[in-house]
Amino acid sequence: MSEASTTSPAAVPEVVVVGGGITGLAAAWFLRRDARVTVLEAEERLGGKIRTETLGGVPVEAGPDTFLAREPEAVDLCRQLGLGDALVAPANNKAWVWSRRKLRRLPEPHVLGVPLELRPVLRSGLVSGPGVARAALDLVLPRQRDGGDRSVADVIGNRLGTEVLDRLVEPLVGGINAGTATGLSLASTAPPLARAATTSRSLLLSLRRARRLATDATPPPGPLFLGLAGGMERLVAALRESLLAAGVELRTGTGVACVEATEPAAGAGRPRVRVVLQDGPPIDADAVVLTAPAFAAAELLAGSAPDTAAELADIETASVCVATLAYPVDAVRTYLDGAGFLVPRVDGRLVTACTWTTSKWPELRRGGHVLLRGSAGRAGDTRAMQLDDDALVARVADELREALTLAADPMSARVDRWPRAFPQYQPGHAARVARIEAALARELPAVHLAGASYRGIGIAACIRSAHTAANQVRNP
Repeated sequence: MSEASTTSPAAVPEVVVVGGGITGLAAAWFLRRDARVTVLEAEERLGGKIRTETLGGVPVEAGPDTFLAREPEAVDLCRQLGLGDALVAPANNKAWVWSRRKLRRLPEPHVLGVPLELRPVLRSGLVSGPGVARAALDLVLPRQRDGGDRSVADVIGNRLGTEVLDRLVEPLVGGINAGTATGLSLASTAPPLARAATTSRSLLLSLRRARRLATDATPPPGPLFLGLAGGMERLVAALRESLLAAGVELRTGTGVACVEATEPAAGAGRPRVRVVLQDGPPIDADAVVLTAPAFAAAELLAGSAPDTAAELADIETASVCVATLAYPVDAVRTYLDGAGFLVPRVDGRLVTACTWTTSKWPELRRGGHVLLRGSAGRAGDTRAMQLDDDALVARVADELREALTLAADPMSARVDRWPRAFPQYQPGHAARVARIEAALARELPAVHLAGASYRGIGIAACIRSAHTAANQVRNP
């Protein structure tokens, strides 16, 4: 299906954006005044992982429910689209950890799970006395040698010990990335920790110093996260309407078979690129912004950019399932004072995290239910993807009943599955991305990559990636 406004767009340059998720829509937005833009999306809907559904008569998110507010890209885009008044902060950001059969508050202050003070860690019960004593050795251990791009486990485990790693850091960093501490690059997934690890002998002292300097130099920050009243899909709808008004063609249900080089237009010196569709005539363009996940981009480029495709194919992924459950109010006997809880991988649970949706977003209580959103699946753990929806809901409900002493089964539920949705930034990821970009510039310079596979998985990072790709199109 093709959508286009009646406005006549500029004739040149012609740009094709492959992928109609947030990255592709944002790339089209940034290019709308400079080029004739066509967006191709294989699915019948736009928005990718941003999707708002309903459960119990209220909107619930199938994908992300917030974006980082202290990175400007998403906030700025929302305001430019007229959504500034719809920006809302979660009512409660307190985080808990379900560990050793008990809910325990994630000790504050911390940076991505790394505690800045050790007494709160001991009081939390998340880490044993010997584990806290091991973490304190960071204050006297010699500086680690720079071993290049190391894993989260290598750096944090060596400085603070395995208990802090397993019970505090991996649930947070691993949960954000659906990965494991041994398989994630510290530099690519937790830059503040990577910087702290290289600027001082002690990780704890370095983080404390950075926090003190940030507090002294800047006013109190605003919310860490923001969402949109009425659902995140409002961002997609606003982009769609604005792009149509600007003359951008939006084609859903349009799969791409491959992307290849073609001859320059008559009188033009720059190489062009051809987008071959699975059904329909090919499209020739001056540039392509390819926002498909790395594994899909590898398939599209295999014939025309084999070196690029080989590197893209090596970026691994993880799959995640989300089960959102609606409970009667009197079934929840635990006071849900927070946004939810994380689950350490070492405990072997199916659930990796639970969002207390109606505590995080109190306006959703109008449905008369308590909404809980359980996430399952991470790198190396495919159990959730192997269960059918009924079995998955039953397993998630069993674990939530144990964690929260729930007194009833869920009244209703919905399941959303995100296969191969989380790229794994393994050690060496930044170097791999640099090789990919160098190879693509050599093999197919009119194609530009953007999206979560490269330099950040959140909405704000995807919008930033789209902006970078748009600038590359403007300044080849």
